[in-house]
Amino acid sequence: MTVAGAWVIIRVRRWRRKSPEEIERQRRWGLSRHGRITAGHILEVVEPDRSRKLVLYQYEVAGVSYEAAQDISALPGLASNSHGLAGQAASVKYDPKRPTNSIVAGEDWSGITTLSD
Repeated sequence: MTVAGAWVIIRVRRWRRKSPEEIERQRRWGLSRHGRITAGHILEVVEPDRSRKLVLYQYEVAGVSYEAAQDISALPGLASNSHGLAGQAASVKYDPKRPTNSIVAGEDWSGITTLSD
């Protein structure tokens, strides 16, 4: 009986496990809703492969400088208009408890105000 119960618990946990894409979407959503905004600077946009596009950016919180990258592939409006973003200013939303956790864009918020056509 105990073995069967443990097996059921393990199966349910695996079934309820979120995909990496869902975890990232929820992270963006949380930062979009509850993050603080600071000024940032887009360093460059890179495509490590055909399916991904990364925005590398820099920002400062409490005198500490951070560099981060965000995969914008799941944000098609931004990904398709990302050429020419390097060198542009941007707003960055970050978690005040963990300033390394940050985004430049989400599904319902974007700190990138100018996009090249």
